[in-house]
Amino acid sequence: MSELNAYDYELPRELIAQQPIGRRSDARMMVVRRREGEVEHAHVRDLLDYLNAGDTLVLNDTRVLRARLLGYRIKTGGRWEGLFLAADSEGNWQILGKTRGKLQPNDVIMLQDRAANDACRLIMVADQGDGVWIARLERDEPPVPLLERIGRVPLPPYIRGGRMQDVDMERYQTVFARQPGAIAAPTAGLHFTETLLGKLSDAGIQITWITLHVGVGTFRPIQVSRLADHTMHSEWGRIDASTVGTLRETRARGGRIVAVGTTSVRVLETAARDGTLCPWEGTTDLFIRPPHQFHAVDAMLTNFHLPKSTLLVLVRAFGGDSLLRRAYASAVEEQYRFFSYGDAMLIL
Repeated sequence: MSELNAYDYELPRELIAQQPIGRRSDARMMVVRRREGEVEHAHVRDLLDYLNAGDTLVLNDTRVLRARLLGYRIKTGGRWEGLFLAADSEGNWQILGKTRGKLQPNDVIMLQDRAANDACRLIMVADQGDGVWIARLERDEPPVPLLERIGRVPLPPYIRGGRMQDVDMERYQTVFARQPGAIAAPTAGLHFTETLLGKLSDAGIQITWITLHVGVGTFRPIQVSRLADHTMHSEWGRIDASTVGTLRETRARGGRIVAVGTTSVRVLETAARDGTLCPWEGTTDLFIRPPHQFHAVDAMLTNFHLPKSTLLVLVRAFGGDSLLRRAYASAVEEQYRFFSYGDAMLIL
């Protein structure tokens, strides 16, 4: 499928999950069997029924930053809203922001904490286009602890218009998050609890880790009609030699590599672009679309994705176009919960 319109589907708004489910692993899980062309229904807590001793789960250990910032322009008092994207070793921030009027270099933003108290000043340095600015704090302070103190959870706009609630500070984060750097959660990982991970390990299912810091591109839709014309965003990732060794051993003994989330798939397939999985670190702009040949993934746990998104294209490339169309139609009919706080799909 090369045309974007082939990846559209109708979704009732009430199926877009606005709150996390009570217990993470109680989310529903559609099981899609590629070989048999069958779809069945279960829950994430039932994963042990579908995985085997000797399989290996690959989890993304990125940690979501509290990257959403609010404040006001010192010069005009006008409201300002921004998203922290990155910072370099010299203290330069990259910020995606919006406000009424036109910002100028040297304009100052007063950042406010979650109680709307003035916290610190951000000086706008250079306009990079498309709402992105280089900026610097008036005083030197590392970004991660500052964001923890004053930032908000960067929810996607389809969840309450992006407005954070206290519950999001815990639930829009995996229980195994440890490498800060993402501005969106690897949402398939949100379904795991420490208890479920322990049960999987006890059953002989190995657990290993990659890192992919989900970037701003995940919020941006495809804006061209042909997939081949889409410029994929870049994200930083890593898979180390230990993880590669574990996955090679998994395949050697006949086990399956089970990627948790499209982010894990993206790292694995980037690291295996020449057909052999190798250690890798850097930025990837890999756009997985038909007729991509998968080299390092045997099964995938993922959420239900937005129409016309790169994530939906990836999942249909892996699961099979006709079967995944039918699976999504079934998910709508069965009233699954969609997107970041929604239910899961296991593709075997």
